[in-house]
Amino acid sequence: MKLPKELAALQETIEGYAADFGLDFFPVEFVMVNNQMMNQLAAYSGFPTRYPHWRFGMEYEQLSKSYSYGLHRIYEMVINTNPSYAYLLTSNNLVDQKLVMAHVYGHVDFFKNNLWFAHTNRRMLDEMANHASRIRRYVGKYGLDVVEDFVDACLSLENLIDIHAPGIRRRPSRSDQGDEDEAQAAPRMKASDYMDSYINPPEYLAEQQRRLEEEKEQRKHFPEEPRRDVLLFLLEYAPLENWQRDVLDIIREEAYYFGPQRQTKIMNEGWASYVHSHIMTRRALEPDELIDYADHHSGTMAVHNGRLNPYKLGLELLRDVEDRWNRGAFGPEYDACQDMVARRNWDEKRGLGREKLFEVRRIYNDIGFIDTFLTEDFARDHKLFAFDYNEEMDTYDIASRKFQEIKRRLLFQLTNFGQPVIDVEDGNYANRGELYLVHHHEGVDLDVPYATETLKNLYTIWGRPVHLETAVEKKGLLLFTHDEDGGSAEKIKG
Repeated sequence: MKLPKELAALQETIEGYAADFGLDFFPVEFVMVNNQMMNQLAAYSGFPTRYPHWRFGMEYEQLSKSYSYGLHRIYEMVINTNPSYAYLLTSNNLVDQKLVMAHVYGHVDFFKNNLWFAHTNRRMLDEMANHASRIRRYVGKYGLDVVEDFVDACLSLENLIDIHAPGIRRRPSRSDQGDEDEAQAAPRMKASDYMDSYINPPEYLAEQQRRLEEEKEQRKHFPEEPRRDVLLFLLEYAPLENWQRDVLDIIREEAYYFGPQRQTKIMNEGWASYVHSHIMTRRALEPDELIDYADHHSGTMAVHNGRLNPYKLGLELLRDVEDRWNRGAFGPEYDACQDMVARRNWDEKRGLGREKLFEVRRIYNDIGFIDTFLTEDFARDHKLFAFDYNEEMDTYDIASRKFQEIKRRLLFQLTNFGQPVIDVEDGNYANRGELYLVHHHEGVDLDVPYATETLKNLYTIWGRPVHLETAVEKKGLLLFTHDEDGGSAEKIKG
């Protein structure tokens, strides 16, 4: 549903405020939806044209029940496309619509200018429709159960991508490899033409060539180096039918599209919150709207049960950056100052805060943002802490208030989205065409039931036994295997 005239005029006003603030955004199309439709869109990650699957239906049911019990309410949703499409709730009051519009323009500015989104497909709405059309065609040709089971298997592996692949060249191109992949020929002795058949007997050369090929197969590591992008490896080497390869490629493409949003959750929400705070408090807010705005904004910034709120952390850290660069509270001289009173009162009146914020929103993802700008002063002022689960008391207790421990845990939580880092080590394990994966243990064990089910799905795609090497606390190095007989585990070491 299109915007009514009052909201269309409001959009024009808010867009003007956003442009005056210095934002650079794609055109934004706002669409009015009710709560039911908003939950449906959320289940499809904002793309109504996405392919059908039971997982999206399950997510819709969860969102609907959560909404009916008053546990959540989605005020807005915006997708990274050009033009960008944003959805507004018909039940929002006017001040909420103002806030949401300002928030959306912050998101769209971030989508357009942040380097981590530079490689994303800005026509993904059309691409999603293309994906859905192809999958529906395969359902019509091969049957719902067959296609849906294969989609299930692929979706269980969608996190096994190399999230940094768009910006890092990990493998040399074939032109860089020179003649390494060219077939080797058996050595020949120099001889004149009439003596060649005697000096280099054809039968002997053929036997030597056969042995060279066998040695090459046994000697060559496949792949030559570990591969982080498991889905790409499967696309290149798994014995898939054409339709299966296309479905797997669809899942992989969408995983890479959504990757930057997961990499920048704190920054993206923090930036949008910073923008809407500036526009609302300085330009758009009427006196009689103050209470409603404060209620909504404080609810968004609230921290529940000590959990990380990306809106709150992103906004406060951006404000801290702006304040420090305005005061000149950065650089070697400031860092060397140990006097807490002098640090707190430091003010060189540099006025660089706004310029620095736009630089930050352009360059960083969450890991770089936290690593660079989260300071001990900030952690102390905002009472940050690390916590652990107390099994005896069945409670979460404060484990540390030390800055380095807090920062370490936060960065660890953000690295690879907290998902396990797994590489393809060998695609021809034991020279039997079996797949061997290695989990890079970073102090957290794999969820064993989840891992074994994932291996089962990986076996479905690879078609031969698959193995996963991992470390498990107090058990040492384990090898999980799934083959035609089912799953198993054996201790390798420790």
